[in-house]
Amino acid sequence: MSLSLADRLFVWMQYALPHHALSRLVGGLAASEKPWIKNPLIKWFSQRFGISLEEAKIQDPTAFPSFNAFFTRALQEGARPIDATEQGIVSPADGVVSQCGQIRGSDVLQAKGAYFSVYELLGGDAALAEEFINGHFATIYLSPKDYHRVHMPISGTLRKILYVPGRLFSVNNATAEQVPKLFARNERAVCVFDTDAGPVAVILVGAMIVAAIETVFTGQITPLANKVQTIDFSKQPLNREKGEELGRFLLGSTVILLFPENACQWQPELAAGSTLKMGQLIGKTTA
Repeated sequence: MSLSLADRLFVWMQYALPHHALSRLVGGLAASEKPWIKNPLIKWFSQRFGISLEEAKIQDPTAFPSFNAFFTRALQEGARPIDATEQGIVSPADGVVSQCGQIRGSDVLQAKGAYFSVYELLGGDAALAEEFINGHFATIYLSPKDYHRVHMPISGTLRKILYVPGRLFSVNNATAEQVPKLFARNERAVCVFDTDAGPVAVILVGAMIVAAIETVFTGQITPLANKVQTIDFSKQPLNREKGEELGRFLLGSTVILLFPENACQWQPELAAGSTLKMGQLIGKTTA
């Protein structure tokens, strides 16, 4: 599908924008607890993206202490049942599948005819990248209207988290089709788990005006320098069960799952464009 002139202009404009300065500005507004700032923001955002609070624990939009609290709102108990299929892999988030399938050597499909490497995605960690050669991937896009907490697709023990600095391009389809190696260029947090299926990576990719990425293990991930940082958990094992919360985005973005070679099979119906709910069965491990 050819892109419109407006889409092309939007992508070209992003190269010139001060991504991080813009995100900090929006982040300051989103964190404000002043009613005259947060309430109009929440009202406008809800109308713009058609957001319903029927499933949310808090259903009064003015009761959220900030826009960020509204955006990362918790859902009512049972709103997202976790599929109990034996050896099942569940969707870590609400969203739409951008791409999924097998990793071609070390190449991951971004859009038609465009790839990025696992090595680049994992911040240049060659040993870690080797664990996913010819493996399996699924890229899930979270739109502004979606539930924005990210959960465990499979039970596992946290090995390490890599913070990889980068740009903050939009991650919508138009940008994915035009910006080479988009997901390996944007800021991201790589959470690596050891599981019964082998190593599994859950990668939270930042995007334009995403003010922060948080994990339940570290809180907000704040870069200390413009370089890859590793937080090692190997000596303090932290276990998370399938469906438990892993992290959240303060404004929408993308989650990428990586599994090793021959470790899983995606559901036959899983394909680019598939709409997902967190906890929905998306595949099974084969280990």
